[in-house]
Amino acid sequence: MLLMHHHASPSWLVPIPLTLLTLAIAILYLRGWHQLVRDFSSTIPLWRAACFLTGLALIWLALCSPLASLDHQFLTAHMIQHLLLMTVAPALILLGDPVRLLVHGLPQQFVEGILDPALRWPPLQQLGKFLTNPILCWLIATATLITWHVPAIFGIAIQSAALHLIEHSTFVLAGFLFWWPVIQPWPSVSIWPRWPILLYLFLATIPCDILSAYLTFCDTVVYTSYLRLPQASELSVLRDQELAGSLMWTCVTILYLVPAAILTVRLLERPSKELHSPVAALKLSRIGSDWF
Repeated sequence: MLLMHHHASPSWLVPIPLTLLTLAIAILYLRGWHQLVRDFSSTIPLWRAACFLTGLALIWLALCSPLASLDHQFLTAHMIQHLLLMTVAPALILLGDPVRLLVHGLPQQFVEGILDPALRWPPLQQLGKFLTNPILCWLIATATLITWHVPAIFGIAIQSAALHLIEHSTFVLAGFLFWWPVIQPWPSVSIWPRWPILLYLFLATIPCDILSAYLTFCDTVVYTSYLRLPQASELSVLRDQELAGSLMWTCVTILYLVPAAILTVRLLERPSKELHSPVAALKLSRIGSDWF
């Protein structure tokens, strides 16, 4: 972190389209919150809104704060950005029950006339079930992590603004897919038992641990593009690489361990047989709960 402080000249980047999109999503979400409470007298826990808005803010900060420019100069900054976009922000947003509240924030005519029929279209429902399959979600998240950290691809992406944007987008999308089977926000339909999610989370740590261990203990600079920067030395870049690997190792372990522990407690406390009632979900929704 001291390296970043002494050698970088961070600046705030405020891209207007991304900022307006972030504000629009936040307003739509809050409008949905208001509509849901007004129309159905439903109480949505305040922590869900806090999670959603925090996750949205973290995505904006990762892409618009000095972190966005520092990731071209320090691998540690890139790793922080990667953790925010792929691991922290998507989990927080999904905890905010985003689909239900965003749908309720849209105009009723649009929902009933266009969105509802489209989402009830069988091919789209099948696509949703396919994309949220835990096996596929794990594979996509793992492939995204590995692909963008291949040294040759990493070097090209850091030099190309367009490819860098694609990298960030895939981080966010892969993050949403990864956390979907774990959090199962509405309108998820649980067809898998919950205990395999513990294995799902454990297996997800393996590629992260391998990558972070390699970065931490490797004796050579893996991403040589950082060596071409002004005032960069092999020793400073290697220390930055070790810090980035250690940060990823620690954060991923904690971030995956927490939901695993929560799920374990819930599985131990859950009755042997659960009764699922779709009535409550139907009361909270203007459209069906059988999208995916």
